Amino acid sequence: MVKTALLFAGQGAQVAGMGHDLAESHPAAKALFAQADETLGYGLSGICFSGPEEELVRTEHAQPAIYLVGWVALQLLHEQVPSLAFDATAGLSLGEFTALAAADALGFEDGLRVVRRRGELMQEACEASAGGMAAIVGLDKEAVCAVCDQAGVSLANLNCPGQIVVSGDADKMDVACDAAKAAGAKRAIPLPVAGAYHSPLMQPAQAGLDEALAKVELREPSVPVYSNVTGQVHAAAGTIATAMVEQVTSPVKWEACIRAMIAVGITRFIELGPGTALSGFMRRIDRGIEMLNVGDCESLAKAAEALNA
Repeated sequence: MVKTALLFAGQGAQVAGMGHDLAESHPAAKALFAQADETLGYGLSGICFSGPEEELVRTEHAQPAIYLVGWVALQLLHEQVPSLAFDATAGLSLGEFTALAAADALGFEDGLRVVRRRGELMQEACEASAGGMAAIVGLDKEAVCAVCDQAGVSLANLNCPGQIVVSGDADKMDVACDAAKAAGAKRAIPLPVAGAYHSPLMQPAQAGLDEALAKVELREPSVPVYSNVTGQVHAAAGTIATAMVEQVTSPVKWEACIRAMIAVGITRFIELGPGTALSGFMRRIDRGIEMLNVGDCESLAKAAEALNA
């Protein structure tokens, strides 16, 4: 029996038009977009479908939008593949909330509200500090840690072998990139982001997120959900909120999550939501893994065909 895990996209995957063909072609998707608009009290679906880009990329819109499209993709996959079963879930940064919802640890609407609030809080933290991020390609973790120490920045994302993101004060990003290149990095590129995600500069967002999570029910997951903070399974429902608050300032241990799932026998992963960044990371982690994705009608049809075969 093939063991399968679901993966959910993180911020940066957003693109104007996402989810539109799913809503046009599938009544269930259209209903979920309408439900999200009603839940949040504004037209998130319109921002997903039509932008404008400058609105969609704002953290308070991008986060619930990506959460929503990932959830819609999963519901349509269930509809197309009635026998769909999965053995674990994980999500990159905000995608971890969708992973929790997929594992029945968090209600869909509760998750949507929390992610919207998380986005607002992180947007406020971005505006309160001049933060930035940079992608370092071609160095291992130890070398990037040395770069961080030299430049005074933090590890933010451990995505896959040879690709690590650092985060911190915007005026330190050029220093970090220069130090990385001097250490032998193939590339070191400042990223077009609003702030220093997964760094201490996001600390102002933590108290508000803790308050938002205290208002929702967090249940024992129906399947293991892997934590960005530890790279391992969430220990219990009672520890989920603490981990999700800590996640805001902690490095995302994505490669560790994937390797932990492979170690317990997962051989097929399904990426749900906009973009295929997680599939790209997987190719760098283990090319032998079967990878499917669902983000639009075409990819939904291909994934359903493969799973129904």
